Amino acid sequence: MNMRVGVPTEIKPMEGRVGLTPAAAGELVTRGVEVGIQQGAGIASGYPDEIYRRLGVQLLADADALYDWAQLVVKVKEPFGREIDRLKPGHLLFCYLHLAANADLTRRLCEIGLTALAFETVVDRGRLPILVPMSDIAGRISVQVGAHLLHTPQGGRGILLGGLAGVERGNVVVLGAGSAGGASVRMAAALGANVTVFDKNPLQLDRMYRIAPNVTGLLPTDSAMGEAVAGADLLIGAVLLPGAAAPHLISRQQVAQMRPGSVIADIAVDQGGCIETTRPTTYEAPTYVEEGVQHFCVTNMPGAVPRSASEALSAAMLPYLTDLLHTDWRNDPRLAGAVNVAGGELVHPALRA
Repeated sequence: MNMRVGVPTEIKPMEGRVGLTPAAAGELVTRGVEVGIQQGAGIASGYPDEIYRRLGVQLLADADALYDWAQLVVKVKEPFGREIDRLKPGHLLFCYLHLAANADLTRRLCEIGLTALAFETVVDRGRLPILVPMSDIAGRISVQVGAHLLHTPQGGRGILLGGLAGVERGNVVVLGAGSAGGASVRMAAALGANVTVFDKNPLQLDRMYRIAPNVTGLLPTDSAMGEAVAGADLLIGAVLLPGAAAPHLISRQQVAQMRPGSVIADIAVDQGGCIETTRPTTYEAPTYVEEGVQHFCVTNMPGAVPRSASEALSAAMLPYLTDLLHTDWRNDPRLAGAVNVAGGELVHPALRA
């Protein structure tokens, strides 16, 4: 474990998460790993530099110093802006990449010639352990934000999503019953909305059905989805194909059938989105209107709750990072299968398809 692990400050707009919490970084230090962090990287998550320093983590003055020092770069979001220019062929990069929806970044990483592993393509016994906690958070945020955007001051239809006595409940439609979709269903059901969730897996639908009496699980037939979307107050996209671009399940024409002031939150935006009218936004300008419907398509939704998200990310990621520090990490199928690019070549099958 003689590889230097560096954690830069995230620079994507309104991104407050940090690649390693002090507890996670300190755990690596106790195992003899050299860990460095860019000064100020943890502040937005509530972790001042002094906490890292007390745990034996080296503080690097700026991004240039951090990238020059580090051999293994651990961050949250994909390289953004000037970060790309700081990467070198000898770097090992470990973060969320979502390359299927970012051809320019894919090309640049191949040109650099480094090895990059994506959190979202680490598969362990059929699960996506590093993606699951962020998907859970994004699913909850999509409902919280969607409920707010339905208020008239935000341009919404002016409804209370959960309704109340003598008032109709709002209608929430969720595409996908995985980690993100399941979290959205649970949150919307708890608010009291009528929830309809679509998934191809009957076992997932049964799991959704058992959440609450106000949840209906359906197979995604064209007619059923078309009818549900037309009556939706809040439509949530939560479809995931690991490492691959998300399929468009809802067309622009179907979005146009929704009532003015309705809301779409597409969690799948990182992978291109599963709704035709989806395009990426940031927390600086999180929404836009297409076909009379408000769209919330922020590519780093969990960045709004950096303290909670950083803790969840470090807890999920640390075991795999520890294994990645061993010289024989390529013999671990979980890590080898997570490599997206290496030596100038696309490696992951979903990206080569």
